[in-house]
Parts: sequence; C-alpha cells; structure tokens
Amino acid sequence: MNLKTAKRWFSWHKWTSLICTAFLLLLCITGLPLIFHEEIEHLQNDFEVETVGGKQKMDLDRLAEIAESKNPGKHVRYAFWEKDEHPNQVLFDVVEKPDAHFEESKYILINEYTGEILNEPENEGFLYIMLRLHTDMFAGIPGKLFLGLMGILFFISIVSGIVLYGPIMKNFDFGMVRKLKSKRLQWLDTHNLLGIVTVVWLTIVGLTRVINTLSDVVLGLWQQGQLAEMTAPYRNEKPPEGKLSSLNEAVKAAEEKVPSMDVSVVAYPGTPFTSKHHYAVFMKGNTEVTSKLLMPVLIDAKTGEITDARKMPWYVNTLFISQPLHFGNYGGITLKIIWAIFDIMTIIILITGLYLWFARRKSEIRSKKLLNQRDHAK
Repeated sequence: MNLKTAKRWFSWHKWTSLICTAFLLLLCITGLPLIFHEEIEHLQNDFEVETVGGKQKMDLDRLAEIAESKNPGKHVRYAFWEKDEHPNQVLFDVVEKPDAHFEESKYILINEYTGEILNEPENEGFLYIMLRLHTDMFAGIPGKLFLGLMGILFFISIVSGIVLYGPIMKNFDFGMVRKLKSKRLQWLDTHNLLGIVTVVWLTIVGLTRVINTLSDVVLGLWQQGQLAEMTAPYRNEKPPEGKLSSLNEAVKAAEEKVPSMDVSVVAYPGTPFTSKHHYAVFMKGNTEVTSKLLMPVLIDAKTGEITDARKMPWYVNTLFISQPLHFGNYGGITLKIIWAIFDIMTIIILITGLYLWFARRKSEIRSKKLLNQRDHAK
C-alpha cells in the first residue's frame, strides 16, 4: 500500500470513527444491561405459576375480560405468551383504540389457570429507559434511522481499520503492545489489538444494529406485500361490528393448523399486524432458531374460520433472526457473558480511539507552534 492510499484509508477510519463514537458509546453502555434483560426482569418479576392438579387453563375470552375490567373503556389488542421464560402466564395489551401508540398501552399479566392478576407492568423503569435510548434515543423512527446511519459509519470504520492494520502487522508480531515505547504508542497498540480481536463480533453486532433500525420499514413492506395478499378478499368488505368471534377458538384453530408450533402473539383486528377483519395468531417454532421466527395464521373475526397461513418472507425472517443475535440471545447465559465481555472491550476501543485522536491533535498543535516560533525567530 503506497503512502497516498494509506492516508486515504486513515482519513476514512478517523472521520467515520469520530462521527459515530459518541453514539456507539451510548449504544454499548445501554446495551450492556439489555444483554441480561431476561435475567433482570426475572429477578424483578419472579412469578412462578404452578399448574393446579388436574385443573385446566381458563378460557382466553374470560381472561381477556378480566384484563379489560381493570381498565374500563379500554379493550385488548394483543395477547403475548413466553412459555419458556414465563410458563402458564398470558400478558394482555389493553388500549382505547387498536391503532393507539404503544406508550398508551396498559399491560396486564394474568395466571392462565386461576385468572389472578400477577402484575401490571408499566412502560417505565431502568430497562425501559435503556431500551428506548438503545433503539431510538426517544426520537421514534428518525432516531432509529439516525442510529442506523451511525451503524453504517461504524462498519466503514471497521473495514478501514482492518485495511490499515494488515500492512502494519507484517513488520510486527500479532498482538504486540510496545510497553517500552511512549504512552501514546501503548494505547495505539492496545486499540489495534482489541479492535482486531473483536472484529468479527463488531461486524455482527454492527450489521444487526443496522438491520434492527429498519424494523418499521420491514413492517411496512410486509403490510403492503404478504399481509395485503392474505387479506385481499376482504378489501371491500365492512369490518365486523359488535362482538368478535371467540379468541379462545381462534387460538385453538391456529394450534390445530400448525401443531408443530406454539402460539406466541395474537393481534386483534385493526392493529398494524393484521387487518380490520382478522385475528392474526402468530405461531413460533420450538428450537433455538425457529423460536425466533413467526408464522401468521389469519382467523376471520366474524366466523372464526382460518382464511390463510403463510411463512414470513425472507426479509422479515432476517429481522427476526438479527434482533436476538444483536443481544446474544441464542446460547443461554454463556453466550450473553461472552457478548458482555466483547461489549466492554468495545467501550475500551472507543475510549482509546478518542484518546489517540486528542493526543494526535495536541501533538499537531504543538508542532505548529514550534514551527511558528522558528519562523518568527528567523
């Protein structure tokens, strides 16, 4: 690599890194507790619900009525299940209108066997603040897209860093840190070493970060594509009036349609994940990977009959896979600890990068002052 090319790559690495560093520090710091969000939530809300001998689960319609009775004038729009983490429990999202903003949601966690209200989680607290800062900085879709742009700059800084590191290490041992040299060189070697050790992880987390920021775009594509095709026969029909068909029967029909999968989410008619005419029962697999993927089964909200069921398109599945991968949510606590270690190493990389830039800047200013003094002396 000639000097001119090296300078160009160095310029790319310096400026892309500097522009995104502050935001990457924010993402790394907020991401650290989010890696262990399941464990933290479990400690905060430890509700062990045991089945009562021989007793059956209550009818879902009755459970939904209990949730609505806690919030008069509001109605259920989503029901969630996490059978592995929170068995025998269902979480209802209750709002005034199906298209209400998620911050207007009231959540009711209910024991499926007894109908007992276990908790009423709120959109607040430490983990909620960390999640919002990490996903959109409390700025909604513009915040997501901005962080996605920072992710792209981060990826460019990784590529440029690899290009610069390769030729340098031809003359040195891999992983060397020149402890007998200046402090600045020690920090440079530490920065380079941690960068190359974490490069694969940084690339994975950086790219999944960009993909995750496009979640609203992906939802829009799915709504206009597959969902529109699945609900096309109902396009010119009026939405059902009065009481909807049974939620309980809708879930049973979906389970019979796809017996190898478990129910994960039910979206009521009028929500963004279905039409005004259908329940959407989202089923998930029972392996580590397939449990992250969802398959929609549409149920006519007037007749209770299944009208369609399809696997999600590739771009939606890519999003589903990238979301847990971003937080290391695939291999249990061991992988999460590894993710946390790499996260801390990344924070050190970012801090050393800032230090090197300030040190270099200070050195350049000092050199210019010396040159000016010499010129005046002449």
